[in-house]
Amino acid sequence: MQLDEILEILEKEGNPDDVKGMARFGINPDKAYGIRVPVLRKIAKTIGKDHELALELWNYGYHDTKLLATMIDDPEKVTSEQINEWTYSFETWDQCDQACSNLFRKTRYAYPKIHEFYDKEEEFVKRTAYSLIAILAVHDKKACDDVFINLFPIIISGSSDERNFVKKAVNWSLRQIGKRNNALNQKSILLAEEILKLDTKSGNWIARDALRELKSEKVQKKFKDK
Repeated sequence: MQLDEILEILEKEGNPDDVKGMARFGINPDKAYGIRVPVLRKIAKTIGKDHELALELWNYGYHDTKLLATMIDDPEKVTSEQINEWTYSFETWDQCDQACSNLFRKTRYAYPKIHEFYDKEEEFVKRTAYSLIAILAVHDKKACDDVFINLFPIIISGSSDERNFVKKAVNWSLRQIGKRNNALNQKSILLAEEILKLDTKSGNWIARDALRELKSEKVQKKFKDK
């Protein structure tokens, strides 16, 4: 498919009412069609993997075209430079998370980018590191426990950042590691308690929220039943 064909589809599927709602979340209503993610996924399936088209969609600059780009790009053809370019142009949390979930985690740069981005000043660049940790904790079934334990200092580092989209991602990464298996659950609980001792405003919220879930009957029962 060509870019102009896809833009025609997006025009038809667009929802003006959803565009108005998106504006409340910092999305430029002049650069959005208002298409929900499940609909974009259906469109992505009809397109298939197409790296060059993904680059065109991203560069088109609409919120929806950027999300669609993350769904159709070929992870094998993604470069480190492309990840940097896209990451530094994130404007919303969902652009960040969709890129991490749909694309970045599948590339050979996933773990190196965590180390590259976690201490950056830009809010969505920093969020990318923690979103990747959370998403890899769920999807990288082959990774050993030490892979995630070695990321604990990065979680501690991010726990003092009070910006909303960073602290929520730090919390997310801690919770997802702690739900991976019983051993990591216990280590993540200890990590949360360590963060509490640092007594920062954001760290206290991150740790207490994580502890509620990681110590919950539902999570603990899951490990006992295995």
